[in-house]
Amino acid sequence: MTSDTGLRLADITLTYPDGAGRLTALDHVSLTVPAGTLTAVVGPSGSGKSSLLAVAATLIAPDSGGVSLAGTATAGLNRAELTALRRTTVGIVFQQPNLLPALTAVEQLQVMAHLAGRSPKRARTKALDLLEVVGLADQANRRPHQLSGGQRQRVNIARALMNDPAVLLVDEPTSALDHERGAAVLDLITTLTHQQATATVLVTHERSMLTAVDQIAEVQDGRLTGVPRSRTAPAGPS
Repeated sequence: MTSDTGLRLADITLTYPDGAGRLTALDHVSLTVPAGTLTAVVGPSGSGKSSLLAVAATLIAPDSGGVSLAGTATAGLNRAELTALRRTTVGIVFQQPNLLPALTAVEQLQVMAHLAGRSPKRARTKALDLLEVVGLADQANRRPHQLSGGQRQRVNIARALMNDPAVLLVDEPTSALDHERGAAVLDLITTLTHQQATATVLVTHERSMLTAVDQIAEVQDGRLTGVPRSRTAPAGPS
């Protein structure tokens, strides 16, 4: 697979105002994540991991450099165009699930399809299918307070996949989970990356659990210090 079907960050520099000067969050960072592969981004707090994820999600525009999502360059797109691109191309799994308390698990997913203007009937079918994929078919009609932490995070992951994103961005999904549940969530993300052929970026501190990722990218002081392990992208689903 070519990088055009995944995510590409090319020579990204991002700065923030800092008193009379500027603070560099990302310093000439380049990263390619092919479709169907999982890249883990690791590094200490404040190293630039979250900034990298925000740029990849087009939530923040870099000072310089280019972002390409599934072959679409984001430079020059206006706010409405970027929003539309995110809605159809990017799935985001936030650190906290932030599920809507009044909605059931299946309804959490249906909302995403509604925002994308999809058919309600087809959306429910797709939502139920995804809940089965993440092992929650029997929890479809439960509300967040009736689910465990690990189950809520699984709903969060399924919700991010609802609109068939080409790029999946995952921010510290195991931070509120114990080791066993955290390992199960990471296994699920790895499996879904290969099954759904997404270009997945996982920001995490859990280095001990990164046995099945395709790349590990380490960020130090805003710089990508190396991608020490890489495997060829697996074939997509037939």
